[in-house]
Amino acid sequence: MLCFLSEVLMDERRLNIISAISVIALVILIIVARVTLKLSKGFFLIFGAGVAVIVAVFAYVLISIRFNRRRRLLESQLKSEGRELRMEYSFLKKIAGVPIKFRYKELEEATDGFQALIGRGASASVFKGILNDGTSVAVKRIDGEERGEKEFRSEVAAIASVHHVNLVRLLGYCNAPTAPRYLVYEYVSNGSLDCWIFPKRLSQRRLGGCLPWNLRYKVAIDVAKGLAYLHHDCRSKILHLDVKPENILLDENYRAVVSDFGLAKLVGKDESQKVVSAIRGTRGYLAPEWLLEQGISDKTDIYSYGMVLLEIIGGRKNVCFVDDVKSKSKRKCRYFPKIVNEKVREGKVMEIVDPRLLEGGGVDEKQVKTLVYVALWCVQEKPRSRPSMAQVVDMLEGRVRVELPPDTRMVLVDFLCVDDSATDSSSLQRLDFMSNPRIQSDVECSSTYSHATTVLSGR
Repeated sequence: MLCFLSEVLMDERRLNIISAISVIALVILIIVARVTLKLSKGFFLIFGAGVAVIVAVFAYVLISIRFNRRRRLLESQLKSEGRELRMEYSFLKKIAGVPIKFRYKELEEATDGFQALIGRGASASVFKGILNDGTSVAVKRIDGEERGEKEFRSEVAAIASVHHVNLVRLLGYCNAPTAPRYLVYEYVSNGSLDCWIFPKRLSQRRLGGCLPWNLRYKVAIDVAKGLAYLHHDCRSKILHLDVKPENILLDENYRAVVSDFGLAKLVGKDESQKVVSAIRGTRGYLAPEWLLEQGISDKTDIYSYGMVLLEIIGGRKNVCFVDDVKSKSKRKCRYFPKIVNEKVREGKVMEIVDPRLLEGGGVDEKQVKTLVYVALWCVQEKPRSRPSMAQVVDMLEGRVRVELPPDTRMVLVDFLCVDDSATDSSSLQRLDFMSNPRIQSDVECSSTYSHATTVLSGR
């Protein structure tokens, strides 16, 4: 637009110069004719023609100036209206929740050169930033090349078109032919759930504390509602596939928001399951059917959700190593879901609760039983035995009575050879199989694999 206006001004200047030269030349011609031809007939002819041309030149210049002035005014109005339309379009996109494409420079300025690191994962880092309009954001930088492109496409495709109060909102993105790529999310002020349910280590400097029981129960409902929306209310069913406390954020009112859709898959409404070639996820949350390569479904997320529920109740990781009192040089594995199942059968459900909560009181035993029963229903080995997320919401909100779930055989524990008495190095190596975020499909399995497959085949 600026180049066009400068060209218009140059044309006007050139026109004025040519007009002035023409008028001067005509005046000189008239003067010369007057001197040479006196008052003869030829002089009057030249004089009349010269005056007529001068008048025409002046008229043309006046009309051109007026026309160019109106044209510049219209162009200025169009430019102003175009700017207003672009601003209104951006505003409407923001209101409608449509992700905006950011420039790298904008994100660099918003994050002060990517200085405020608030989280780091296997292939991504998250930075806090403030946009020009004052909006606080979390900028996720996806660093990996091959995996980064896949995660970027999955995350944008999964969350760009969904809007729910318990799902993190994607504000925009910054794409590039090569890594890194950037996703811009709303900033959730109280960090991730793991900081609020697991004891804080002395070496850790982080936001968090011990979340009271009433808020833990509320978080359980919030997460269930978010996953139920993904599974039942979207045009295409969305599987999150990485449900864990680190991917559940708490806002200023301690409302839970499900985040990190890097592993998400879109599944058609008519598809009961989806087969994937690579198993990726987090130790302690992977469903047995996924480990056994029998395909994934919404029941895969439900299994992970059940594991998260157990961690919310007990305030401890589902799979952890503890020192062996008999041998200080060895460590044994403790599988919390197995302990929960045993305590429920013994009628000692309150012994499962986070001891820090019991010290302060205010724990509702009826709610504890509800959460424990729902969690054990969700971690059933057979996917068909698990409830849907919609049913989970109904159970947690008291619309459906929660019955005691059937005794679970913990086939996953047998498959991984994980037991409370496991102290030898071979058991630890087998557990490492689960700790690998990318479990390859060509892993050699023992006879337990066949037994586990037989148990799970009845879906």
